[in-house]
Amino acid sequence: MGRSARHTIPGSLVGAVAACLILALTAPTLQGQSPATLEVGKFSGAKAGGPYPDSWQPLTFEKIEKHTQYSLVDDDGTVVLKAVSQSSASGLTRAVSIDPKQYPVVEWRWKVENILKNGNVLEKDGDDYPARLYITFEYDSSKIGFFERAKYETARLIYGQYPPLGALNYIWEAKSPVGTVVPNPYTDRAKMIVLQSGEAKVGQWITESRNVYEDYRKAFGADPPLISGVAVMTDTDNTGESAVAWFGDVVFKPL
Repeated sequence: MGRSARHTIPGSLVGAVAACLILALTAPTLQGQSPATLEVGKFSGAKAGGPYPDSWQPLTFEKIEKHTQYSLVDDDGTVVLKAVSQSSASGLTRAVSIDPKQYPVVEWRWKVENILKNGNVLEKDGDDYPARLYITFEYDSSKIGFFERAKYETARLIYGQYPPLGALNYIWEAKSPVGTVVPNPYTDRAKMIVLQSGEAKVGQWITESRNVYEDYRKAFGADPPLISGVAVMTDTDNTGESAVAWFGDVVFKPL
């Protein structure tokens, strides 16, 4: 996604979605009554052509004028979220407050119509994906050093609240091997995790299940703080290509 959106926080503290999530309203604590699952994105319970469910909001970026189009559609009897991107970037996001120790597993399904020929997880100009799921984590001053704390304090003064401590970004990539984990080209506070790669499964619904707690520990070398937000995105503004993707329900579960 676009270069300008990456610099909304001084010092590139977080990736673009993580940065924009600080502007969301205070999130509800979803696990208050300890249900078996937390239905963070129940798109299947919405109406095709209707409004987004469960406090999901559009996520746009400064100076990126062309936005990806999101809509709820019927897919073989189930309502899902469809994304259409044409040299564009935007997402949908929901602010949450989830304890990853209690609900470490995130599950969702997704499908893409195509991959991006010029997508490259290692390069800024290739930092576009037909489908991605972001998970951001709440700021915790005890988990960073003095100089980083100073940057977060600066961001708080500008935006009125702290940016997330970091983000996991699950992606459908073009070339990199499945299992690749690398920093985002713009900031090491967001880690990119390749779940699908290439054209082998294009056009197929794929169900994903990830242990967010363990993924964070492997990516950042520390236990995660609370989960502060979830976002989905299809973006093609860097590569100038087009992509279509679909997202099913997003839920968090205990082990």
